[in-house]
Amino acid sequence: MTWDDVFWHMVNFSLPALMVSLGITLWGSFQYRRQSQIGWLWRWFFSAMGGLAVLVGGLVITGNDGKMATYGALVLICATIEWALQMKFKRQG
Repeated sequence: MTWDDVFWHMVNFSLPALMVSLGITLWGSFQYRRQSQIGWLWRWFFSAMGGLAVLVGGLVITGNDGKMATYGALVLICATIEWALQMKFKRQG
């Protein structure tokens, strides 16, 4: 396996977490329709890091990449992080 292959494997492994978290963050910004005290880029970053942790955890636990349970947990974690960040700022403002 060359370094080019390793790079593309890592990109393809992390892409679901990055895109799901981006979609949920943008939907959260649209749904709540108010200016948060934290920017969408930071909310996306926190959600993406949580999603990547779920994907790595799913890989370690199941020993295989791409299990549907892992993707379900990915959506649940990303949505929970967005919800928690939005609720925190709803109480303050």
